[in-house]
Amino acid sequence: MQVCSVIIISFNTVTLLRTCLASLRACQLALEVIVVDNDSHDGSPAMVRAEFPEVRLLALDHNLGFAGATNRGLAAVTGTPPFYLLLNPDTVVHPGAIETLVAFLEAHPRVGMVGPRLLNPDGTLQQAAFRFPTLLMTLLDLFPPGEVLPGRLYGSWWHGRYPHATGTTPFAIDHPLGACMLVRREVVATVGALDQRYFMYSEEIEWCWRIKATGWAIWQVPAATVTHVGGAATSQVRPRMFVALWQSRLQFTAQHRSPQSLHAQRSLVRLGMLRLTLLAWLAYAGGRLSYENLRSNLWAYGTVFRL
Repeated sequence: MQVCSVIIISFNTVTLLRTCLASLRACQLALEVIVVDNDSHDGSPAMVRAEFPEVRLLALDHNLGFAGATNRGLAAVTGTPPFYLLLNPDTVVHPGAIETLVAFLEAHPRVGMVGPRLLNPDGTLQQAAFRFPTLLMTLLDLFPPGEVLPGRLYGSWWHGRYPHATGTTPFAIDHPLGACMLVRREVVATVGALDQRYFMYSEEIEWCWRIKATGWAIWQVPAATVTHVGGAATSQVRPRMFVALWQSRLQFTAQHRSPQSLHAQRSLVRLGMLRLTLLAWLAYAGGRLSYENLRSNLWAYGTVFRL
């Protein structure tokens, strides 16, 4: 009996996807692995078919974004596995990580989702445990600590981080980074799948908000480790992804915060875009930014300003 269905959303990350799928072969649990490919043009579907015959491939003819493709993967799960693992293609799952996450959920029936400790490719700690977004977090993102605001605020509780994230003891969180999340099938049946109005970014935050609102807890388990490259797909279209990031953040605020918070969020974002526009012009005037990059950056900042 399969214990866990692993759902991976790929988009032009063939080399990283190969490494990710290979790392899953070390897992001692019975897995169903599903790759949903968002219309890649780098040979990803052919690679999966040729090198990983045990993997189920859903090759889409257009890009549904992360939420839409993940929901396709969830709908394609066979049988009734008790757990689903949502996994990015730019990850390497360390031996024993999935087993550790599954064991934690089996031992804690009121925990609906867990995330592992994420590591950068050089082995350093990657932030993977966060509080739900606040206006202060928006302020710190747009007016970075150390540049505009005191540097000690960066990486602090006020910036949405957990001060005990460097320890080894599991701890409760608001939401993990979406690169690796193990969730109970029962939770998905209760709260539903991801909100497909989010094309990219914040979809896991909105999902976790609904999960916690129904009484489930979410934890990080540092004993489970996963290496995460980060930005492998989104870096291919940086200006568009910058717009998608702020569009998703504003959408989350509109859904789950007060109208006053949304107004304040929009005001902060507009001020932040004006600051970034000024910095872009200064960088161009100083020869640190090409004309092509100036144009793409200004388009992104202007588009976000008008959201």
